[in-house]
Order: sequence, then structure tokens, then C-alpha cells
Amino acid sequence: MSFWNVTLKLLEASKFTLGIFFLTLLIAIPLGMVICACSMSKFKPLKYVSQVFVWIIRGTPLMLQIMVVFYAPGLLFGTPIQDRFLAAIIAFAINYAVYFSEIYRGGILAMPKGQCEAGQVLGMNRAQINAFVIFPQVVKKITPAMSNEVITLVKDTSLANIIAISEIIFTANSIVSTKAIIWPLFYTGVFYLVMVGVLTLFFKWLEKKMNYYKA
Repeated sequence: MSFWNVTLKLLEASKFTLGIFFLTLLIAIPLGMVICACSMSKFKPLKYVSQVFVWIIRGTPLMLQIMVVFYAPGLLFGTPIQDRFLAAIIAFAINYAVYFSEIYRGGILAMPKGQCEAGQVLGMNRAQINAFVIFPQVVKKITPAMSNEVITLVKDTSLANIIAISEIIFTANSIVSTKAIIWPLFYTGVFYLVMVGVLTLFFKWLEKKMNYYKA
């Protein structure tokens, strides 16, 4: 199999990799805020349930969570998920939402209480303090941690091959097994390096833009 044909097949498979990546972020970023709010809630039952949920997700491998989401409905209720891609998105979104929620929580807890008091002295209400004082500084603080998680997500998309989604690694493995050549598997590293490189440049640019905000 020629280098060009392998490249075309891996480019075609990258649509699943990119699909998992972008849909996961689209769901996980706002969902993480909800989980963070629950974990920091003053309503103790909600807080404890949220903390246990976070503990379970953080304490189990993402690969296992993907298999649970895909196989558990069929085993428990007799109604298996027909769409493998949907199962992967659900598992990835829940997993990353939990990790994002902990990053959000850490950023919020790191804010000095004096920031809120200063806003109150200036006559700002709670919503204005959150929007114009707390939020910009929290975003700046959590950007390095968020960028690390987002870059990790690019590589974690390869775990979707456990339920036979034709992402880059799954496609390369198929070529290796059918054509008896090993190099396509190593060639996949180029695709991940390109994606990670683009994200690295983006987050460097973003961090420079947010240098306006000083904690």
C-alpha cells in the first residue's frame, strides 16, 4: 500500500478523531461548570453526590468508562446503544467535564476574598463582581491547566478504538493487519503532533492575550 493511500485513509479517519475532540469540548466545558457549581453548593446532599460522582470518574480509566457507556445499557436494560460514536462522545464528555470542573473549582478557590470585597466597595452587585472581577482572573489562572487537558484530549481520542470507531489508530491497525506493514501505525504520530502543535500555538497566543488581567 502506497504512502499516499495510507495518508488518505488516515486523513479520512481523522474526521472521527476531530469529531470526538470538538464535540467533547462543546459539551464538557459548560457541563464542567454545572458539576463545579454542584461540588461547591451549600446544599450538602447535592454537594456530596457531586463529589462522589467526581471521585468515581477520576478514579476509573476512561477506557473502562467508554465500555460501560457502550455496553451497560444493553446488559442492564436490553436496549444497547446503536451509535458507537454517540457512546464515545457521552463517555468523553462526562470524563472531561469532571476534570474541567476540578480545574474551575481550583481557580475559584484560589481567588482572594478581598477581590469580592473590593467590588462591593465600588458598589458592584454579585453578578457584576463575578462577571467583571472574578471571571477574567479565574480564566487567566486556569488557562495553563485547561490547555494541558485539551491537549491530552487529542491523544485520548485514540481510546475510542476500543469500541471499533474508525479513528486514526483503529484505521492504522486495520491497515497493519490487512497489508502486513507496520509503518502506518507509527505514521499516526505525525497526525497527533500536528494537532497538538496547532493547539500549543493557539494556547500560547491566548495566554499572551490574557496578560492584560493581573491577579
